Amino acid sequence: MAVLSAKHAIDTALEAARWAPSIHNTQPWIFTTSGEEISLRADPDRKLRASDTSGRELLISCGAALYTLRTAMRCEGWDPVVRILPDPDRPSLLARLRPGTEMAPDESLKTLGREIERRRTHRAGFADVPVPDRLIERLTRAAMEEGARLTPVRSPDAVRVIAALTQAAQGIQAQDRRFSLEVVRWARPPGSGRRDGVPAEGYPRRAARTDPDFPQRDYSWRHDWGSQADQRTETCAGVVALLTTRGDGRQEWIDAGQALQHVLLEAAACGVSAAFHTQALEMDLLREFLRHELCSDEYPQMIMRLGVTSDDKGSVRRSVSEMTM
Repeated sequence: MAVLSAKHAIDTALEAARWAPSIHNTQPWIFTTSGEEISLRADPDRKLRASDTSGRELLISCGAALYTLRTAMRCEGWDPVVRILPDPDRPSLLARLRPGTEMAPDESLKTLGREIERRRTHRAGFADVPVPDRLIERLTRAAMEEGARLTPVRSPDAVRVIAALTQAAQGIQAQDRRFSLEVVRWARPPGSGRRDGVPAEGYPRRAARTDPDFPQRDYSWRHDWGSQADQRTETCAGVVALLTTRGDGRQEWIDAGQALQHVLLEAAACGVSAAFHTQALEMDLLREFLRHELCSDEYPQMIMRLGVTSDDKGSVRRSVSEMTM
């Protein structure tokens, strides 16, 4: 009976992992199973060639999938045994995990598990509703548990600096045809049957400016795609936060992804959504400026805004069979 239960936990974990967040919803992971072990690999065909030359964002996305696997398995009553980067000669093999000892999931863990499929990325402004300080403290602890640091940016001047860097990066990337074509490659037109990328209803056709303005990716570049939902009443930037790590290698990128998903699930359980801004982190000079001036020399892995929204968009994901080998 225990073997059957472990098999069920593996199947449940794989089903959950497909809902992990990823840059442009590229879903850049491959899962394989052998007996009672899951292997997580990076899918190089889904790497962003223009904006993610180092593969940093790819590994952050895969780290989020790893945390989702772990959480789902724990919700099924198994404490997973995880090995990250288990084989130096196989760089695409990011992790292996298997059910370990049996455990009894507590209610807080079950709450995170319920949010895996419900969590959504937001791509516009937020309502003028404060995010409780108590929740921010919980989110910082969640990131710390995974080996990263989440720092809310409390200084209005610092928030304006981060917004300005985002604006500068977006403006530069908008002039680069490679960046624009890459973004549009992962933007889905209305009625598309694809189960990856960002569906037309998942981003505003013309996003309203937040205060200060954090520009979104131009998924509707040279098209008239996107949601027509009126976002003019939701223009608050929300709480700006930086996710950082002490190092900046493959291990830290995976850690950052696990921390990111832990933070997102904790936030979603309290009705708080996140919007991401990675433009400035895709430009080495701007990322180094952020690191030295606002991150106490830690490496910025994600810029996000946290807030409350009435927007309730759908999402798309590939099936488990499309992600497994």
